[in-house]
Amino acid sequence: MENLSIQDAPPPGTHQGPGAPPQAPAQLPPQMFTTAAQLLDLTDTNLVLQSTIERFFASSPDGGAPGGPRGYYADVTHGIFLVRGENVLLLGEIDLDKDDEAPPGYERGELDFVKKLAEEKKAADRAREKARLKKLATLGFEGEGLGDMVL
Repeated sequence: MENLSIQDAPPPGTHQGPGAPPQAPAQLPPQMFTTAAQLLDLTDTNLVLQSTIERFFASSPDGGAPGGPRGYYADVTHGIFLVRGENVLLLGEIDLDKDDEAPPGYERGELDFVKKLAEEKKAADRAREKARLKKLATLGFEGEGLGDMVL
């Protein structure tokens, strides 16, 4: 994909002499816009990420009581990752100074504790969803995918 600007000459083969039919107004190439078109040059580019960290979040077991934290977080260091370009959905910069700060309302916790809290919340959410689907089924509604037949 070539990089064009609005000052570039028209493509060869266009006739601009007297009596020539009027040309359509010049259009800006997609590279001039600050949209997804700018990312086209970056597609199918593999990324090598180093010093990667995975951050886990969990709500506080007391529901964020007044004076207490809203939740906890813990970091796991993974090291180097290779991400295939076809798997990249979004690419952006982060402010490393802000990233080092604790998220507002969250305190650092032990990894095992944070993972346990997160799993308990996930299990409670699954149980609540199962109860909701069961209640809807008694009213004659089907949950998403429950009416599908396996052949």
